[in-house]
Amino acid sequence: MAGLLLGLWLTFGLTGVEARAAEPTFPALTGRVVDAAGILKPDERAALEAKLKAYEDRTSDQVVVATVPGLQDRTVEDYANRLFRTWKLGQAKTNNGALLLVAPAERKVRIEVGYGLEGALTDALTKVIITTAITPRFKTGDFAGGINAGIDAMLSILAGDAEEWHRKAEIRSDEADPGQVVIFIVLFFIVLFVVYRMNRGRRGGGGGFIVLPGPSSGGWSGGVSGGFDSGFSGGGGFSGGGGSSGGGGASGDW
Repeated sequence: MAGLLLGLWLTFGLTGVEARAAEPTFPALTGRVVDAAGILKPDERAALEAKLKAYEDRTSDQVVVATVPGLQDRTVEDYANRLFRTWKLGQAKTNNGALLLVAPAERKVRIEVGYGLEGALTDALTKVIITTAITPRFKTGDFAGGINAGIDAMLSILAGDAEEWHRKAEIRSDEADPGQVVIFIVLFFIVLFVVYRMNRGRRGGGGGFIVLPGPSSGGWSGGVSGGFDSGFSGGGGFSGGGGSSGGGGASGDW
């Protein structure tokens, strides 16, 4: 009996150690621009910091840019949500924070949105920002240009000037994803072939039905609601205000 209890203790104990070891580590929140991946020049970082500070001073919305060396075997959605919650971006009462995360090693980018800003920075709008303002510049190696274009779009929408971006979102919603169309056609012919073989080989009665799969709507929102709620305050006199995020926003790659 003692041996069994010892075995169980070791099993669950080691599992707990492994789980803790697998938790990601995050850079310190030292300002509104945390360039842990080192992709911005000092003057680019300073100009972006000043822009975000001026906007936060005027509106109290806390928008932060983070670049990271790697996602540590996490999805960009999971990492961004955990980072957002660890940094506690936005005010605790209004959850008015937003995070633009760039992981150049994995070529991933995400806009993570706090609860209080989801009505303005919708999943559809953040996806359009990523695909039309950010990733085209990233593809040419212009990280500063892509980040600034994304931030300008986010701040414009938060300030109430979202008409242009809503038009772009409507255009995208009418477009079919060519990759999904091809997948649908292939699956359609596979199903037809299966039905043909079943009809040829059928003996006696009985039967059934087949549901044809349709194209997916795509991963415009994504993210996970789990994460850390532990407090965090970085150096430099800057910290999050206690806000949180439930996974709203969008992701992309280049």
